[in-house]
Amino acid sequence: MPSFVIQKHKATTLHYDFRLEVKGVLKSWVLPKGPSTDPSDKRLAIQTEDHSIEYADFEGVIPEGEYGAGTVIVWDKGIYKNQKDDQTISEGISKGHITFRLEGKKLKGGYSLTFFRKDKNELWILVKTDDEYADARRNPVSTQKESVLTGRTIEEVEEENG
Repeated sequence: MPSFVIQKHKATTLHYDFRLEVKGVLKSWVLPKGPSTDPSDKRLAIQTEDHSIEYADFEGVIPEGEYGAGTVIVWDKGIYKNQKDDQTISEGISKGHITFRLEGKKLKGGYSLTFFRKDKNELWILVKTDDEYADARRNPVSTQKESVLTGRTIEEVEEENG
């Protein structure tokens, strides 16, 4: 099963990097507000460049002057399954719509990513599927702040690398 990772990234602004393993790379989107478990939330997802698979476990501080400078933790990680039998995830990205099921430590269940506009970047919308893991009251972005790899918060990683 292919993997996914969500990295909490404190760079110019605090955001979440959502990454899906596709054909040997991590297809990547920036989630300014992070993921939601509420199906009524439509979260902006800005597609960015692919990252190498090895980057999925990165936690630490990217030095000033380098691309993505700032502090990073692995906020969630797991595997995912394509929910469309008639197309691959790669084909779905090309067509502008994918649906998948996450099996992470914090997030579980169905999600979809849908392309809606080309601006400076490709803009997508991430939406939680209304399934057994949907919960409008749960807000994991504000209640589960720690890394799934080390248990550290982004502030603790920042202090350690001070």
